[in-house]
Amino acid sequence: MSVATEKNGRTRAHSALNGRDRGRVAQLGYGAISGIGGAFILDFVKKRQVLLLCPGGLEHGGGIGRQMGYFLSALPQAPETPAYRVIDTRGPWFLGSARWRIPLSAVYLVAAGLRIAWMGIVGRPSLIHANITGRGSTSRKLVLTAIARAVALPYVLHVHDYDYAADVRARGEVMRRLVRGMFAAAEQTIVLGNQAEHTLRAALELPDARILVLPNAVPDPHPSPRGGLAGPVHLVFLGYLSARKGVPELLQALASPALAALPWRATLAGGGPVDEFRVRAAAVGLADRVAFPGWIDQSAASALCAVADILVLPSYAEGLAMSVLEGLAHGLAVVATPVGAHAEVIEPDQSGLLVPPGDIAALGAALARVVGDRALRERLRAGARQRFIERFDVRPYSGRLTRLHCALLGDPRPLGGFEHETPL
Repeated sequence: MSVATEKNGRTRAHSALNGRDRGRVAQLGYGAISGIGGAFILDFVKKRQVLLLCPGGLEHGGGIGRQMGYFLSALPQAPETPAYRVIDTRGPWFLGSARWRIPLSAVYLVAAGLRIAWMGIVGRPSLIHANITGRGSTSRKLVLTAIARAVALPYVLHVHDYDYAADVRARGEVMRRLVRGMFAAAEQTIVLGNQAEHTLRAALELPDARILVLPNAVPDPHPSPRGGLAGPVHLVFLGYLSARKGVPELLQALASPALAALPWRATLAGGGPVDEFRVRAAAVGLADRVAFPGWIDQSAASALCAVADILVLPSYAEGLAMSVLEGLAHGLAVVATPVGAHAEVIEPDQSGLLVPPGDIAALGAALARVVGDRALRERLRAGARQRFIERFDVRPYSGRLTRLHCALLGDPRPLGGFEHETPL
């Protein structure tokens, strides 16, 4: 549904909240600095709270912020549902390389630490849900989880990194021990796929760690039946335009002889060096076929998917790309690379096609195959939509995660008012 970004924090997760849930989250507040006073009052009127630690918050948190926004939009409407508060632990993406980025980010970190300490001091039943990736995110979570342990607050670690195990192995011995201790003390660790579970266990040397595999999920856009749309086949790319997302290879594949004679057009939507890639497209003769609208909001992305046929994402590295799930949700034929958890999501020749990362010839051949074979394209589209319905609707995701939070808060009762349940 929405455009996946790496650095563009103007995510559309916040706008995914319906009016009722937006009011609920607004009541709880979701800034690292603003709303803290109101949150202190909330401590005395709500018995159970979950603090969602999210770098950049919902609006400036990239794919993590979008996923947490989707989760909040689908919260079970039941008395047992905890109160949720989103805490920005880093500050917005647009701080960029500004010289005051580090001190301002430190302010966000300190504010988050004080918030956690306060929850432990007032003694209200609370749980920390810490979204974590590698590099600086891990350093911040080491600080915040140490505070949580000091005030006896339980925490969950939700790993979103495309290869967190590699990040652990690359650290020095002291840091590896600290990271291992952080995970060992977690009440629960959540990863996006089975491969991530196996590699993380091995890297941390924690064979008995409590690790839950919970793939990302997105809301159902309820796409309308399209029938046979006239015109060329429409390919879309949703994401930050970058080498890691495989955009240079995608342009070369689109310029290949296999696609030259076929009727297609492409829209590559997302932030990044848009003008640079527009020039590259023109250099290989694609100026009239490939559009670069830049970053687009949720409604524009949904409208784009509604008139598209194929979602392509030839990334070199992903955890579980939101754009792939959004492509499945819209019933698009997905062509992607088997990185991260993608191979566990896409069933080859049923709900999409997988090509090796960096293989321009294979990517071009796969795209030509889907563009040139309408029967295959329609079969993949139907399979993608069915795959989404079975596995990646955010409603059962939200119910499962909320039940986990309730259990860790000492309330194992089943949540009422939540009937749609599909095992993940």
